[in-house]
Parts: sequence; C-alpha cells; structure tokens
Amino acid sequence: MIGFLRGKVTYTFPDYCFLDVHDVGYRVFVSHQTRNHLSVGEEVMLYIHTHVREDAILLYGFFSQEEYDLFQHLIGISGIGPKVAQGILSAITANEFYRLIHQKDVKAITKLPGIGKKTAERIILELKDKLTSSSFDDDSFADHAAGFADSMGDKISEATEALLNLGFGQSEIQSVLKKKMDWESTEEIIRYALAELQRF
Repeated sequence: MIGFLRGKVTYTFPDYCFLDVHDVGYRVFVSHQTRNHLSVGEEVMLYIHTHVREDAILLYGFFSQEEYDLFQHLIGISGIGPKVAQGILSAITANEFYRLIHQKDVKAITKLPGIGKKTAERIILELKDKLTSSSFDDDSFADHAAGFADSMGDKISEATEALLNLGFGQSEIQSVLKKKMDWESTEEIIRYALAELQRF
C-alpha cells in the first residue's frame, strides 16, 4: 500500500495532477484545496489513498494529514465514495467541516456536493463521536471567522454568492479573496476572483 508519493508536478488539471516520481508518471486525483498547493515543476509530497475497483486502481492525494484523515472518515460512511469525499474536500476545509458536525448542522452539510439530508444525518451520527478537542481549534476558528466577516462587507458577500453560484467552493473563494481586500465594487471582486481561480 502506498503511504505517500514525493515527486515533481508535471501537469495539473481541475481534479487531478501528474506526479513524476523517478521518471514514473502517476495520475493522482486531488481536491481543489490540495491543487492550490501544487505548482508545475516543483516537488511536492502527497499522502496517498489507493482505491481499487474492478476496472481501475485510482490514487487520491492530499497535501495535509488533516485532509487525508477527513477523507478516510468520509469514505468509511455508507453511501460516500472517493469521488463524493473529494468533492466535499474541494468545497470546505477539514476544520470547517468538523465544526458543522460538532454543531449538527444538517442544513449546511446538505449544501455540500453529493450530500442529501439522509447522508448528512448519517455523517453527523457516525463522525460526532470521533471528534476530539484537536479536531478543530475553537479560538483560531472564531478569530478567523470574525476577521473575515468584518472585512467582507456587502460587496464581498454579494461577490461570494455569485461565485458560489458559478460552482466554486467556499474555501477556495475565501482563499483568493484573503489575498486582496481594497475593493471598489462587487464587479471588481468577481473579475479578480475569476482571474485567480481560473489560473489553476
């Protein structure tokens, strides 16, 4: 079983990359969050989950142990396969996801890709007891959320809603918007975010 791969990123695509490990090219499926850490030509280490099907052997890669651990929790739940788990990781950070479970926020969880109400309830039921105090940092989460809310304003809220409607994930939108905050209009925010998001 492959634990991790260390190699040079040769190509990146919306949901996977090619990793050159000693002249062997591995196709590794990644979430948007992991993809944001990848740069073509640079070396990276990815934690690997090997998914074996009758017709294929698929590799899923994760930039952080935290993301890898959440993926393992998710695919252990009935009805959630690797593709759905990867979609969830593309839409939300592990810290944010654990908080939704802690709060038993079924409505918010059902907004994640591929998750219906029954699956959301199953996720909460199966994962709530697996949470530890280290699963998320209350203080850092609160500070981050408060700071982000204070700086967003109506313009950023409107732009975020528009970008969500275009199919981008909340976490990747926030990651881009945190890079620059001196906005003059909602349209300017959307143009900037689209330019940044479409670079990947």
